Amino acid sequence: MTLAETLLPPLSERRFVLATDLDGTFLGGTQDDRRRLYDWIDDQRTTIGLIFVTGRDPDFIVELCEERGLPWPEYVVCDVGTSIAEVSHDGTITPIPTLEADIARRWGGKGDAVRAALDGHPGLTLQPTAFRHRVSYDLEADAFCDSAKGKVEELDLDWLISDNRFFDVLPQGVSKGPSLKRLIAHLGVPEGRVLAAGDTLNDLSMLECGLNAVAVGNSEAPLIERVAPLGHVHKARAHGAAGIMEAIDAFSLHDIPKGG
Repeated sequence: MTLAETLLPPLSERRFVLATDLDGTFLGGTQDDRRRLYDWIDDQRTTIGLIFVTGRDPDFIVELCEERGLPWPEYVVCDVGTSIAEVSHDGTITPIPTLEADIARRWGGKGDAVRAALDGHPGLTLQPTAFRHRVSYDLEADAFCDSAKGKVEELDLDWLISDNRFFDVLPQGVSKGPSLKRLIAHLGVPEGRVLAAGDTLNDLSMLECGLNAVAVGNSEAPLIERVAPLGHVHKARAHGAAGIMEAIDAFSLHDIPKGG
């Protein structure tokens, strides 16, 4: 079973919506902290909504929830914001065409052009996953040549380096933050009820976009530097799942379980 079989209210009517990155954030922290957060969400589905905002692809999300017992999200913003989809009760992830049309237009089918421009580029190794509206590379920092950025910009596309290990090529103006805000507006969720959670630079646009936000305690230093002056971003001391709980309490978004 994925989501509860009982009829749940729409996200717009729930008290709180968590929009969270996965690696290092929702999947971060101790096993006890993760279990406390996951069980609490499942127990409170009538008042808590869940959105995964991740660089991972939809197939990975399905596998993760089925095999590792994560709460199933109702929606996902995946592929670093280039896919926006709804999750059904049977675990099917279905793109939302009205939200993805602009993303596809901005991408313009330029995947082959990107791969040709960056073929053999120093420090970049093409990732095997065939994303629909992005091209991604593993990055070897010591060997990487900055000229890749210019090659991408010449194609009227954006580049993103995260965790000093990944180089993503994205449609102009498309990333986690803008796509999350587009989804929130589409669903009619009041922005003040949402918490965006992340830990690396590919979460920056999500933390900068004006929603309540948290950089969990294990966040990479460059992210902390960028969000340091932002008052709407809670800089958690606790890592991963516990950092999310810390921020929920700090913003008074929902009652949290004792010991959380």
